[in-house]
Amino acid sequence: MVLALSSFYVPQSPNRNQIHHAKLQSSETLKTDLLHSFNSPFELRQVQAQIIKTNTSLSILPLTRVGLVCAFTPSFLYAQQIFDCVESQKPETFVWNYCLKALAEGDSPIDAIMLFYRLRQYDVFPDSFTCSYVIRACLNLSDFWNGRILHGVVEKLGFQSNLYLQNMIVHLYSSCGEVKDARLLFEKMPQKDVVTWNTMIAQLIKQRDDEGAYDLFARMPERNVRSWTSMIAGYVKCGKPKEAIHLFAKMEEAGVKSNEVTVVAVLAACADLGALDLGRRIHEYSNRHGFKRNVRISNTLIDMYVKCGCLEEACKIFEEMEKRTVVSWSAMIGGLAMHGRAEEALRLFSEMSQVGMEPNGVTFIGLLHACSHMGLINQGRKFFASMTRDYGIVPQIEHYGCLVDLLSRAGLLHEAHEFILNMPMKPNGVVWGALLGACRVHKNVEMAEEAIKHLLELDPLNDGYYVVLSNIYAEAGRWEDTARVRKFMKDQQVKKTPGRSSITVDGVVHEFVAGEESHPATEQIFQRWDELLIEMRLKGYVPNTSVVLLDIEEGEKVKFVSRHSEKLALVFGLMNTPAGTPIRIMKNLRICEDCHAAFKLISAIVNREIVIRDRNRFHCFKDNTCSCGDYW
Repeated sequence: MVLALSSFYVPQSPNRNQIHHAKLQSSETLKTDLLHSFNSPFELRQVQAQIIKTNTSLSILPLTRVGLVCAFTPSFLYAQQIFDCVESQKPETFVWNYCLKALAEGDSPIDAIMLFYRLRQYDVFPDSFTCSYVIRACLNLSDFWNGRILHGVVEKLGFQSNLYLQNMIVHLYSSCGEVKDARLLFEKMPQKDVVTWNTMIAQLIKQRDDEGAYDLFARMPERNVRSWTSMIAGYVKCGKPKEAIHLFAKMEEAGVKSNEVTVVAVLAACADLGALDLGRRIHEYSNRHGFKRNVRISNTLIDMYVKCGCLEEACKIFEEMEKRTVVSWSAMIGGLAMHGRAEEALRLFSEMSQVGMEPNGVTFIGLLHACSHMGLINQGRKFFASMTRDYGIVPQIEHYGCLVDLLSRAGLLHEAHEFILNMPMKPNGVVWGALLGACRVHKNVEMAEEAIKHLLELDPLNDGYYVVLSNIYAEAGRWEDTARVRKFMKDQQVKKTPGRSSITVDGVVHEFVAGEESHPATEQIFQRWDELLIEMRLKGYVPNTSVVLLDIEEGEKVKFVSRHSEKLALVFGLMNTPAGTPIRIMKNLRICEDCHAAFKLISAIVNREIVIRDRNRFHCFKDNTCSCGDYW
């Protein structure tokens, strides 16, 4: 039989000395056992009965648990009656809000939304906290439609001036992909704080709308470090590292100090640009401010040093890390692969396995790249098979592309072609492009024409594919076909991307374009090149004019190859950096055969290490050798 509610009103006077010791023990048992572990209305009633028997105050009941246990049962009214007895001075909404908060932050946020509707069913009046917890649940679920209903409730209850709620709704709409609704609400808000602006900027960045985000950033009445960091990281995400670094310079001028997230974003921009000087400065800043143990910063530092051609410094960061994640191992393996140190990459993977670190898909991309760059065909095949067999990793299109690249580079063009045709997903431009690139190396016109058919469908505006096919025809002496390809490019308004190389001297980035004569130091560069050319010829250098795929005189071809952008950047570096220091050059295209041969000779003549990052990998020239082993 259910006890009457009147029995809840227990005497308030203290226990008398005559109360038996057994009753005190019973009370203690109540507190430690069922009191905080009841899981149903039936068990709650048992607790109630025990409270009455031990003459204990009902206030010892955990009211949030009472609400959670009764919320979705016929005992909802029973819980309300308990709340009324215990918290008679406060509205029951106070207790239900605790329940909503617990559910919204728990494993099943949908329960918070369901409880909200139940509260409305039982005429429990919501307040601003009620709305905030339910909107939080909608955010966790990306539930736009229930969020929209909550927005209506907020408006109906007159909470338009509650900035916290308005910010949450803006966040909800934008995170659900309804950026137009979020922007509409944002523009209508009578009051905004820095959180409002930051929320809208962050969501525009997620949509890759860096222009819209910067428009808001420029309008902000005040900015904090999160504002700057969101915009910097946004530029990096949208492939605009130059803009990211330029904005970071403005941030420093404004006197805003970087936090750990800022450091990661700027280092990522440095990695994309090869901005080693700034990367080193940020590294020093990170150490001074106690960020050395931040694993994400360490991982980004590894990536930055790898992409700036400082592999040894990347190795040092990796070795000094107290804690390594799979990202750390994968970044280091990929870095070694990119620099042509395949054997070290494979040894590091073996060490990774020995310490019990499970690889992921990115790890295998690094391993397959290592095999591809060094022609380790059988090892590459084993790694590809091992992904699924040993680790349950389903190969993605990137992995298939790596294996196609491996087979194609090794001259196994027909096997690579068969592999492409049997892929479980549709090959993309990168896959067919790998085959096309190898066709040039191995001078296979027929297979190149097969690859280009697919590439014209997949990526018709990519000038690189047309240029490679044109080069293949030219090397085969098929000048009419070369002219046909170039005419097709002109008709389709596809312009050839010019070769660009950059070098940083004293913190200033100098960029050179193939054939350029507008640089202030052009005359001195040409003069120094002529001097080098004399020494190079004495050592057997003969310009490889086969890379000039124009039907022009031989003398013009020699002049043409001498004006390649990486040669201009190299000579400028030799003229403007101390003797004996490494020279690091970034190039947007693949280094040509003539530049590769020339750089090997020059590294020995000037006794300098020359590191060049082209579109595919790093080449480290030293003492007339290259780290790629002439296999690229």
